[in-house]
Amino acid sequence: MRLLNKIWGWMLVIGIGVGLVTGKAAEVSTALVDSAKNGVDYAIGMAGVVAMWSGIMHLAEAEGILDVLTRKMKGLIHFLFPDIPHGHPAEKYISLNFAANILGLGWAATPAGLSAMEALNDLEEERRSTHHPLAGIRGRASQEMCTFLVINVSSLQLIPMTIIAYRSQFGAAVPAEIVLPGILATAFSTAAGILFVKIMGRRP
Repeated sequence: MRLLNKIWGWMLVIGIGVGLVTGKAAEVSTALVDSAKNGVDYAIGMAGVVAMWSGIMHLAEAEGILDVLTRKMKGLIHFLFPDIPHGHPAEKYISLNFAANILGLGWAATPAGLSAMEALNDLEEERRSTHHPLAGIRGRASQEMCTFLVINVSSLQLIPMTIIAYRSQFGAAVPAEIVLPGILATAFSTAAGILFVKIMGRRP
């Protein structure tokens, strides 16, 4: 996080410096104000959408939809996370996160992903309290948490609904033409992510 803060900080300083040196101080000032405004608008919009999908996720859990989804994806979840106990709450949230990502619903995947990470953290705390042989070092992410993060970031998408919506909003002639390139790109990235975590998981 510190490295990321430094990178963004230097990018901001260099950008402002280049703007001043090239005589575009007015444009830089306008861009800063507009960016701040857009950032607030984006945060407010994101908060509302995340709240909506969080509510939908809890409704799906209460109605048993998550249980059905978990059973359908049981083989995949067990292959990717062989050490998660059967029936653990993390399975439900991971299944919902994967399903949302496949459909390109990034907003829906976020609440499920956060809940999955919390459940995986609880599992790791249980292991440490019982001195389980799979328990890792305190303060470090578990194998399951790293695996979930890598696969979630790679994000296999069959129908990138969010990107299609953005393209439509900004006037793209054919908003859905991104579907095939999106499938190919995310399929390769997901395969690479799974291969990576499986190889790294064999290391001590």
